Amino acid sequence: MTGNITAALERHATTVTRLSSQISSYYAARLPYRIFHGSTNSTRPPTQKGTNTKFVDISSLNNVLSVDRATKTALVEPNVPMDKLVEATLPHGLVPPIVMEFPGITAGGGFAGTAGESSSFRHGFFDDTVREVEMVLGNGEVVKVKNPDLSLREASSSTGTATATEKGDLFRGAAGAVGTLGTTTLLEVQLMDAKKFVKTEYKRANSVAEAIRMVREETQNAENDYVDGILFSKDHGVIVTGKLVNELPPPSSSSSSSSSSSPIKPQTFSGPWDPWFYLHCQSQTLSPSTTTTPNSPVVATDYVPLAEYLFRYDRGGFWVGAAAFQYFSWVPFNRFTRWFLDDFLHTRMMYRALHGSGESARFVVQDIAMPFETSEEFINYTSSSLGIWPLWLCPLKRRAPPTFHPHTTRPGTAPSDEKAQDKMMLNIGVWGWGPDQPQEFVAKNIELENKVHELGGMKWFYAHTYYEQEKFWKMYGGREWYDQLRKRYGAEHLPTVWDKIHVDADKAGKKQRHWLLAKKPIGGFYGIWKSIQSKDYFLHRKAQWKWKGE
Repeated sequence: MTGNITAALERHATTVTRLSSQISSYYAARLPYRIFHGSTNSTRPPTQKGTNTKFVDISSLNNVLSVDRATKTALVEPNVPMDKLVEATLPHGLVPPIVMEFPGITAGGGFAGTAGESSSFRHGFFDDTVREVEMVLGNGEVVKVKNPDLSLREASSSTGTATATEKGDLFRGAAGAVGTLGTTTLLEVQLMDAKKFVKTEYKRANSVAEAIRMVREETQNAENDYVDGILFSKDHGVIVTGKLVNELPPPSSSSSSSSSSSPIKPQTFSGPWDPWFYLHCQSQTLSPSTTTTPNSPVVATDYVPLAEYLFRYDRGGFWVGAAAFQYFSWVPFNRFTRWFLDDFLHTRMMYRALHGSGESARFVVQDIAMPFETSEEFINYTSSSLGIWPLWLCPLKRRAPPTFHPHTTRPGTAPSDEKAQDKMMLNIGVWGWGPDQPQEFVAKNIELENKVHELGGMKWFYAHTYYEQEKFWKMYGGREWYDQLRKRYGAEHLPTVWDKIHVDADKAGKKQRHWLLAKKPIGGFYGIWKSIQSKDYFLHRKAQWKWKGE
C-alpha cells in the first residue's frame, strides 16, 4: 500500500511540474488562461476549447491519492467527483463532513466555488473541511497553503496560543474565487467517522413562515447531522433532518418504510424503481392527517444508507428532471417512465443535455443566500414573479467578509457592521423554467438579482450573473483586498472573478439559438444525443456506493 501511495504521489508531482512549466510560460508572456476540467456543474454559457483563449488542462488530476485512517484525512486531486471520494473513504469507515449532493461535483470545484449542503449548518462550506491546498500560482510557483482557520483552532487548543498561517490570506481568498488566484492541484480533506445509516425524519410545515422557523430550530438541535427542507407551495413544506446511526431499529419501532411487525428495510433512492427523493418527501407528508402538531412533530421516518442519503437528490436533480417531462409534454410523468428513462435522469446526464440543447439559456438555476428575516419576503417574490415551485431550503454557516462566498446582511444593518450580522443564513434554491424569449429571460434574472440585493442576500457564482462591474465589487467590499492578493501571488494577468462569471446582458438578450435547436423537440433530442455521447450513464450504472444490503 505504501508503494502504491508513493507511485501515486510521484505521478501527481510529474503532472504538477508540467502544469507549472506551462503556466510559467503564460506568465512570462502575460497571457491569461482558463482551466479545462473536463466537466462542469455550472449553467453559465461555457467557454469552448478551440477558441483563442489559452487553456490549462487539469482533467487528469482525478485521483484520490490516499486515505489515512489515523489522521482521518484524504489526499484528493481537484477533479475527483464526490461519488469517487465517498467510495474511497467509506471502506475506511470515514466520510467527508461536507458532501455535495450531486455525485459529479468535484473536490476542486467545491473549493474554488461555493459548496454548501445539508450538513453546512454544522460544518460550514466545503473549503472549511480542507486542511491544506496545493496550488500553482499565476506565475507558475507551486505552493502548499494550510487552512488558517483550522490551524488557529488547533494551535489554540493545544498550546493556548495562536499564530498566523503563512499565506493564510491566499487560502481564504482562493476559496470561492473560481480559480482566479491560482490553479488548485491537490487538497487534503478532513474526514470524520462514518455510520451505516441516516435516520431521516420528515416534518410537515403548513406555511412559508413555519417552514423557515422550523429549519432554524432544527439547526439548534445538537442531535441533527443534516438539515434541509423543500417548499412545494405556500402551504406545504417538508423539513428533513438526518441523524447518523449504525443500527436499524428493532421491528417494533415505527418507520415509514415497513410495518411494525416486519424487519425494518432501509430506504434507497439510487435504483431505477426507487422514488425520487423529493417525490418521496411529498408523498410522506401529503395527507392533511399527517400535519405536524407540537406533541407529534415527526410525520414519517426512514433509515437511509449513508451514501444513498448523501446522493439522494441525484436522480431527478432535485426536481429539475421533471422539467424534461414538461419539455417533452407527450411523455407521461410516472414511475414507469422514470424507470424507463432512468439513465438520462441523473445529474451528470442532465447537465450534458441542458448545455447541449441550449435550454440552459431559458432555465432559471439560482442558489440564493438570504437572511432568515427576509427569506419569506423573497419566497413570496419568486412565487409571484417566477411561479417556480418547489424551492429548496438549506441552512448554512455564514462566512464573514472579505470573501467571494455569499454572505448576507440583516435588514436595518450596514454590510460593514459585522457584529450585527447573523451567524447563519438560508440558502434558497430557485430552479425552474424562465421566459422563452432571451430579452425577457435576462430581464427576469436581473430583476431577481436586484431583489436579492435589496433583501440583503447574495447569489452563488455557478449560474447566470449579470451584475455590472461597479455594483459587483461594491457588494464584495470593494476590490482592493482582492487586487492586493492578485498582485502578491502573481495573478494580475488572469481573468478576475467578475470576468469569469459575468454574462453581458445586451449580448445575451439579443442572442438567438440556432433555429433548429430552438424548435421543439429537436433541441431536446440533440441534448439527449450529446449526453449519450458522454457515456456518463455508465458512471451511475457502475457506482460502488449504491446500497447492496448488509
